[in-house]
Amino acid sequence: MDRLNTPTRPAAPALAPLQEGRPWPMGASVRDGGVNFAVFSAHATQLELCVFDAEGSVELARVPLPARSGNVFHGFLPGAGAGLVYGLRAQGPWRPDRGHRFNPYKLLLDPWAREIVAPAGGFSWQAPHMGHDAEHPADMDTRDNSRWAHKARVVHDSFDWQGDTHPRTPLATSVLYEVHVRSFTKLLAGVPEALRGTYAGMAHDTAVAHLQRLGVTAVSLLPVHQLLSEARLVDHGLVNHWGYNTLGFFCPEPRYASSAEPGAARDEFRRLVQRLHAAGIEVILDVVYNHTCEGDERGATLSWRGLDNASWYRLPPDAKDRFENFSGCGNTVDVRHPRVLQMVMDSLRYWVQDFHVDGFRFDLGPVLGRGDQGFERDGPFFKAVLQDPVLQGTKMIAEPWDIGPDGYQVGNFPRGWAEWNDHFRDTTRAFWLGGDCTRGEMALRLAGSSDLFQSRQRPPTESINYIASHDGFTLADLVSYDLKHNQANLEDNRDGHGHNLSWNCGWEGPTTDPQVLALRARLQRALLATLLLAQGTPMLAAGDELGHSQGGNNNPYCQDNAITWIDWSRADASLLDYTAHLIALRKRLLPLGPRWYTGVADARGLADLAWLRRVGEPMTPEHWDNRMSRIMGAFIGAPGGGGAPLLLMINGRNMDASFRLPPGGWLAELDSANPDGRSPWRRAAQAAGPAADHFNLRARSLVLLRALPEPVGPAR
Repeated sequence: MDRLNTPTRPAAPALAPLQEGRPWPMGASVRDGGVNFAVFSAHATQLELCVFDAEGSVELARVPLPARSGNVFHGFLPGAGAGLVYGLRAQGPWRPDRGHRFNPYKLLLDPWAREIVAPAGGFSWQAPHMGHDAEHPADMDTRDNSRWAHKARVVHDSFDWQGDTHPRTPLATSVLYEVHVRSFTKLLAGVPEALRGTYAGMAHDTAVAHLQRLGVTAVSLLPVHQLLSEARLVDHGLVNHWGYNTLGFFCPEPRYASSAEPGAARDEFRRLVQRLHAAGIEVILDVVYNHTCEGDERGATLSWRGLDNASWYRLPPDAKDRFENFSGCGNTVDVRHPRVLQMVMDSLRYWVQDFHVDGFRFDLGPVLGRGDQGFERDGPFFKAVLQDPVLQGTKMIAEPWDIGPDGYQVGNFPRGWAEWNDHFRDTTRAFWLGGDCTRGEMALRLAGSSDLFQSRQRPPTESINYIASHDGFTLADLVSYDLKHNQANLEDNRDGHGHNLSWNCGWEGPTTDPQVLALRARLQRALLATLLLAQGTPMLAAGDELGHSQGGNNNPYCQDNAITWIDWSRADASLLDYTAHLIALRKRLLPLGPRWYTGVADARGLADLAWLRRVGEPMTPEHWDNRMSRIMGAFIGAPGGGGAPLLLMINGRNMDASFRLPPGGWLAELDSANPDGRSPWRRAAQAAGPAADHFNLRARSLVLLRALPEPVGPAR
């Protein structure tokens, strides 16, 4: 028999009787002199609205939502308005074996909450938040948790955007900058101390000036949805710094606001977007719709689990007291259910309409496309995004893997989506840092990863190319460490990837050896040049242009401290200048454009793209597959930016090499062997002799030459 339990109700104060209201929109909405509440649950027998005092400390009243339309409970509270603090309780079966975990002793957060009220003194995992008895998991825990639970506050606000518009930068000309709001400005001296590590700090002129100097077109923010740090981290005095543990899908994380006043985080985030848009910079959010902060079957009952566990989460058909864990975080949100899908879509629209964001990067993206039989590139979520008028023109970027069956889906997302391309990351690292790699593999990555995207009729711009991201070594650590050093995470260095394709250049970690330092600097420049000149859309990890190190920690998700904070006082000014020069060069020349190249010659006999050996001859199959050689060239007869042909020459060996040049005059636009990337080298069209026919391509460097126009002779 199903077990139903009803906790003692508080005495009701003078509260207007709830009217039926309407079943939309979801959550709490101010209208017609009151507040309408609409809450989804397919399996609850009753949902109750719990009203609290302004601080969320005292439950003042508890009343059932009086109406139900399909699977939405709803009611209208006359006389209420913005600022009302509320929570929910759900009556229903306690049958974990059937997937049902209703526990009316637990106060639940509205999944559509626009603002979250933290408990007095802060949230504690030691409070009775577990819906089950710790010693007997099949039994219900009957302790009331409302005193320590998060509540929702009704929101009805507006913002003067003052004519703000989306930059709408095409992917073809985009340069993304992945950055953490807090880490970016926490140590930035030009930002007032009270604003450092906040939305306002990132909107400060000093921070924006750096982005403009660098030349990036979009910031890709690590998660800013309100989050909870996991119990294990809290017990060890750590926090979830990256933010991949969402509590509120409609709420900006309040820790990043410079004020604790209600609504401050929303308006401060809006001002950040407004300021970046004024500077021509787009804002892309990293979003985590694949799991929630409630964890697995041993986790807490905070919101979704208590409202309708069997609908919100994917449960194994033969073990519904457990959770399918395709996220690696204990649970997996089930977007197969229309109301769950609605929550995701409502959240996306809210961030576009109310916060003016320009795009989203979807953490563990395949989860959102998982149907009954696995990943579906034409699944309901993708169809919903495709037809949604609010999301038209919004950038959609997938992390194209999860840890479920067939979870690796690089190249398999629908047209119109961009994807993080780890093939580019790994091949580029291997080529420059001594890994196993052929010239053919490197050419594929330089030319848009056609093996992954072209056959599916997708443009090369949908490949998001990167060398480093938040997850893994920084660029500086990539050339400074052979091994991960994650001891600070308190997991005995077991966490993080062991296969990094890195090289310490002969010494593990910091050194004063000038030869090692020079080699590391040269490799960083070569890697950056490969990233920013390749076909596709480049993404730079914040701090890599400054030589930022995390001390060899390749998984600092829980380090809100000097490990992750960018130390601007130790910034490599030369590397910053070099990176800005590279980005400017990309914008001006766009060596490889947003279309697929054919290798076919035009009427002048110039191929749009031809791959060359060092002797100036075309590559043949045996040359492509040679795993020993690291020298190659690309003649680009039709650069993406128009203009004269270009010649890209690459030497990944540890010694200089001579590269035979095509006929004509050439001008060096880039030589990564030089600290500033600039070169005075020039060859006139009429130059002759063996020396003029060859270019000395220095070890571990990349050079870009531009063809000079033919001289015009006298009229005859």
